[in-house]
Amino acid sequence: MNNPAVSNLIISLGAMQVARRIPMDDPQTVNYLRIGYVASQAISLAIYYYITLKIRKRNDLTVLKYVNPAPPMNPDAKPELVQTTVKDYDLAEVGKAIKSLFVSLAFMAFLHGYLKYTQPLFIQGLMGLKSTLESNPAKLHLWGKKAEGDLARPFKAGGGLLESLTGKASGPQTDAASIKAAEKAGGKSE
Repeated sequence: MNNPAVSNLIISLGAMQVARRIPMDDPQTVNYLRIGYVASQAISLAIYYYITLKIRKRNDLTVLKYVNPAPPMNPDAKPELVQTTVKDYDLAEVGKAIKSLFVSLAFMAFLHGYLKYTQPLFIQGLMGLKSTLESNPAKLHLWGKKAEGDLARPFKAGGGLLESLTGKASGPQTDAASIKAAEKAGGKSE
């Protein structure tokens, strides 16, 4: 399963079938689900912490230049030139992943704590750990894959709704012409 969307769908559907067989009205089972969910989130945080340690140990100070496109909803904004190092870029990506993990945790606290849904605890416990292990920083620093193709920095964002409607790529641009144009425009950032 090379496509994460397909594997996410298969795991979600399989987890839903398994979750139907779990007695969600039993308080002891719900406690086990809570413990499992919190444990999977803690494991994900530990994995990201380990990746952060590996990034800092490697200390790759190779300069990375790219141009972030202007926001599509702001016609006055200009593309922004970003000049950073591979180390700082990877640390920023891990930071984004950790922030996403905490947003997911808050959402699950709302779903389970306020709305009293228990089935998502089981499914999101699996999916959160899966997405951590399949993240780009994990592929590079945990699984030791080469930074080429889809793993070349800066990472290409998955196609969103706006991109599919307009047909324009909204990811960072790394070609020399885009970088030169952004340098002339004075859109530097670090």
